Order: sequence, then C-alpha cells, then structure tokens
Amino acid sequence: MYIKISRDDEMRLREELAARTDFEARREQRYLTMPDLSRTPGNPLEEIVTRVKALSFFKDFDIIEIPEIVPADISFDLFDFSADHPARSRSDTYYVDNKNILRTHDTVFWYYYLQHPEIKARIARGEHMGALCYGKVYRKDEIDSRHMNVFHQLGGWYIAPDAEKIEVEDLQEALSAIAKSIFGEQAVIRFNPDTFPYTDPSLELEMNVKGTAAEGPAKGEWLELLGGGMPKKSVLKKMGIEGYHGWAFGFGLERLAIASMALPDIRLLWSNDARITKQLVLGQAYREVSKYPPVVRDISFVVKKEFVPNDYFDLVREVGGDLVEEVALLDKYENDEKFGPDKMSYAYRITYRSLERTLTGAEVDTLHNKLEETTTATFGSTVR
Repeated sequence: MYIKISRDDEMRLREELAARTDFEARREQRYLTMPDLSRTPGNPLEEIVTRVKALSFFKDFDIIEIPEIVPADISFDLFDFSADHPARSRSDTYYVDNKNILRTHDTVFWYYYLQHPEIKARIARGEHMGALCYGKVYRKDEIDSRHMNVFHQLGGWYIAPDAEKIEVEDLQEALSAIAKSIFGEQAVIRFNPDTFPYTDPSLELEMNVKGTAAEGPAKGEWLELLGGGMPKKSVLKKMGIEGYHGWAFGFGLERLAIASMALPDIRLLWSNDARITKQLVLGQAYREVSKYPPVVRDISFVVKKEFVPNDYFDLVREVGGDLVEEVALLDKYENDEKFGPDKMSYAYRITYRSLERTLTGAEVDTLHNKLEETTTATFGSTVR
C-alpha cells in the first residue's frame, strides 16, 4: 500500500515562508524546492531505493510519503531525544517557526504510519506490518566534499505483536541484504553496537572498503553505512501502540552512493552535466571528467561570541552556492584588550571550485567580496 500523508499543514507553512523576506526563510524555501533525488529517475540515489524495494525482505512493505515540514515535538519528544540533545538546537536544525522544523531524520515516519486509519485497523486485528520511507532531510552542517545540508535518507521498520518472535538477528539479516544489493555478495561487513535515542539495542553495519576517494577511507578501513535497532517500547507507547515490538533501520543514501562509485565530491550527485551524469552508475568507479583548479580565498572577522559556525556555513552556501567546495577553520581566538570581552576572531579558508568549468580569479574575487559584505551585514562582524 502506498500511503501519502496529508500536507495541508506543510502547505500552510510554506505559504507563510513565501510571505517572509528574511534570509532564513528564503534559504528554507530554496531547500524545499530542490529536487528529491531519491525520486529522480536515473539518479543513483533513486537506484538505491529501487534495489532496496526489490529485496524479498520488503516485498510486502508499505511505502509511506511524509511531510518535509514536521512539528518539533513529534520529531524530538516522541523519539526520546534528550532535552539538551544538539539536534534540538537552532544551530543544528532549520526551524520554520517556533514549533515546526524541516525534518532532520526519516524515522519520524513511525509516528505518521501509526496514526493512519488503515494501520490502526491492522493493529486492532493484531497483524504484523512493515513500511519504507525515503526522501530529503535537512541539517545544518559543515562544508566539505562529503557533507551537504540537504541530503536523503531511507528508513524502514517491521513491527508485530509480541507473540511473534523477532530478534536483532532479523534486523542484521535485512541490513546485510541491503548492503549486498548495493555492493555485491562479496561485500565484507560487520556489526557493532551503536546508540540511538529511539532504539534499544542499537547497531551499525560497517563495510570494509578499499577507498571511496583520494581523501577518503584507505584500503582496509571500515566505513559505517547503515544503522538500526529494536524500537523502544516506551517510544511506541507514546505513539499509541502497545503489545508490539520489531526492528527498524535508517541510512543516508549519499553515503552508500559515494562508497559505491568512489565519488570525490557529494555535489556530483546533483549535477546535470551529461559528462558527469553518465558516469554516475552504482558499482562503477567515477573517473574525473576534468579536475578544474580550486581558487582559495581567506576571510577573517571579529564577531560576537554567540556566533554559531553552522549558521555561517549556511551563509557561505547561500552566497557561493555550488561553487564552494570547502570551508575550513584556520583560527579562532579571543583578545579582550583588542576585540572586547564579548567578541572573538574567526578565520576561515574558502575553497571555490566548479565541477563544470574553470573559475576566473576576477569571478571569485567578486563572489568573495560579496561574502565579506554579507558576513558583515548578517552577523554585525568586522572583516579584518
């Protein structure tokens, strides 16, 4: 069964965003309109989803599509995130307003799934059931070749009455099947204990890799790919279900794609350049079309101590877009006599590089000057 949750509340919140002119609202609007690569034919993220859905483990699973703007209390409180968990912070999560956020994890589908009338009816009849959910998620993050603040996850779960025997080994079998559907039967994997707020016990699946890029894992290094666990009874109870147990998992699609194709840069997955897209084939090592040279510029500024680096990364993305390859912190220090007791100095190195052409120095200078001006205007900083 395909379940599409009503987006009436999301549409209202999107309209409110559209009526705003502040920087944060414009940024969130842009992120929401970016394509969902897990539903874009021909994209390797869509291919991963297709392979997972085809596995015998999931042949009878429901597919659920949920809103991209969700209430913060559903996302955090119901899933046992502690009151001081970093994910609750505005420096890590995009708040549309004081109560709603851009979804940070696809596990939130548990709540929407259990509230659906047909699923409630199945539970009343004591049936077992499973579901898969996939799509975009959003988190404020650093800028480098492996991180973007808009990315994709796929999650799934299987739940049944307590009388049905379900063990962690069942989850391990499902995760092994997912890994081998992407990397082949020869994939060397192992499981380690892990911790998630909403599952206990929890685990991670690691795969032995030969290297996903020149700067990536070396031969013989273990790379974490998938995570999962057994849903906590306390979490299920808060969502209105008792007498059930099961297993669940979730993972980032980009991580698997990068490992499968040895991609040197996550931005390649968003490219529309035919020279690039024709090389984005799972299991086929990516070969550089052309390594266009980087252009490096530094920026240093004095700003109030409440400055949040993740907010600055967002600003850099907003100004530089896909031309920003990396932002690296060079220096951070205090000097009460020089700057004042409430201020601090930051210095960042910005690496500009296009995936499709050579950037000119003049072009980058114009862009970097705009970044300096916007840094000052947004944070009240003094560029040094």
